[in-house]
Amino acid sequence: MHHRLPLLAGLAVIAVWGLNFPLQKAILGQVSPLANVGTRYFITPVCALLLMLWRYGWHWPRLSPEELRPLGVVAVVGQVLHLVFAAWGMQHSTAFSASVLLAVGPVFTLLILRASGVEHLGRAQIAGVAVACAGALAFTGDKLLQLQWQASFGDLVLLLAAALFSYYTVASKPLIAHHGGVVMLCYGTFAATLPALLLTSPALLSLDWAAVPNWVWWGQLWQVAGGGFLGWLAWGWANERNGVAPTAPLIYLMPVVAGFASWLWAGEQFGAAKLLGAGVVLGGVALAQFGARR
Repeated sequence: MHHRLPLLAGLAVIAVWGLNFPLQKAILGQVSPLANVGTRYFITPVCALLLMLWRYGWHWPRLSPEELRPLGVVAVVGQVLHLVFAAWGMQHSTAFSASVLLAVGPVFTLLILRASGVEHLGRAQIAGVAVACAGALAFTGDKLLQLQWQASFGDLVLLLAAALFSYYTVASKPLIAHHGGVVMLCYGTFAATLPALLLTSPALLSLDWAAVPNWVWWGQLWQVAGGGFLGWLAWGWANERNGVAPTAPLIYLMPVVAGFASWLWAGEQFGAAKLLGAGVVLGGVALAQFGARR
């Protein structure tokens, strides 16, 4: 039983992350995207502080002055702007679309690595990128054909959010290699808090706090503390114990969970073309990410 715990932990994290998509969509029905991001930053610094105290006590690792500037840049891009665009895109799209389109992130990561000269793309990876792009076009094409311009623009914003997180993944790699993922996550959170609050302050000041249902705040707390910090810790533990190769593909179950939950709770409907497009997108991403290893 103990040897199955990492796999079960990975599946539990995927289930939580998948369920967070319809929850986030419901929260965005109550507060604006900027207010949603701003209120998250009342919680994330506290979680980061507790995590650092639990991991290092009062003796925290030090960053050199040369590392502080890139840390601030990647934190603002990968945390603040990524969250703002992801929330805005989801508000104008659907939970299922968001889960599929944000899963395109590894394709953007490969393209950034290729453009920066860090990594050469093999044939399987190039084919995977092409398949994922074709699937994304087919996945979003039904909205264009039905002249649903706002929803289509929301999907494009979700792709931009995925690209921003991919930049964050690549740019933070040297810092993670030097200090570890926990330090990068927490210090990045601290660096992003003030810019996030400044950016979202107009939305926070205009928010009618008393009119927001209590479940929204509990949902925010769960998303940040449960699905965010605890989820990433559990996911890292599963990768460490079970290995990256068998654990990473579980991420492609996340849109399945999100789609089923959206259908069950929100009544979201999917046609055959939509499901086929989602399958092509995820298949292309998987080929791009793991094709070279095969």
